[in-house]
Amino acid sequence: LNDGVHFPHGTSPADLGWKALAVNLSDLASMGADPAWCTLSLSLPQSDAVWIDGFLDGFLSLAERHGLALVGGDTTRGPLSLSVTAMGFVAAGGALRRDGARVGDDVWVTGTLGDAAGALALLERDPTHVLRARLDRPTPRVSAGLALVGLANACVDVSDGLLADLGHVCARSGVGARVEMQALPASDDLRGSFDNIERAALQAGGGDDYELCFTAEVSSRDAIARLASSLDLRITRIGRITGGDGVIAVDAAGAPWRPPRTGYDHFG
Repeated sequence: LNDGVHFPHGTSPADLGWKALAVNLSDLASMGADPAWCTLSLSLPQSDAVWIDGFLDGFLSLAERHGLALVGGDTTRGPLSLSVTAMGFVAAGGALRRDGARVGDDVWVTGTLGDAAGALALLERDPTHVLRARLDRPTPRVSAGLALVGLANACVDVSDGLLADLGHVCARSGVGARVEMQALPASDDLRGSFDNIERAALQAGGGDDYELCFTAEVSSRDAIARLASSLDLRITRIGRITGGDGVIAVDAAGAPWRPPRTGYDHFG
């Protein structure tokens, strides 16, 4: 994670520690992996014991929550940059992958979408907005990922944006997808802060959500409802997998909906 790219200038050290690990745990969650250990490398402009203590408070509090051991890493002088590698275990042949989506599958997403992007959009005029917590401290859906093994056909975490990341699943699986924009789950805070047009754009392409987007057979709907209840987690059906290729988003009338952008592009 790099200053000014993956997190706003002035983000607290504790929040940086949390997020640096959370985004890596989200990758493990998307594969149905049980977290085991991690490494941490820091590039810092100067030695600052107070900053490092704060960073480790956030980092280790999340690591302890998931039983993750910090086993090594490195430090160097340079522009602020954080590099974490997290590793976990899955049963042989049991990992959730991006290439298993099948025509006719439902498309689902955990939690809500657009909160982090909303916080970023409000950053200049309201840097302490209630949505900021979703930007600084995303919740990696590790328990959901573990529970989806054997239930989901394909899975990805939403980091660059829903349409972009679902597009990766479609490309790897050789299928297409139809997303119902009116079905995208939104928090009350997001609804209260943006109009419908702005909110839809944030949900579809804002990114930084770190929710799980997965596909599953229609016959799995009841099992997914039970899973959502057992985890006390909102899981929403937002579309279906189709033949062809690419992701098509449609509005409530079924007309194609074209986002201002489908997701974050580091080189765009």
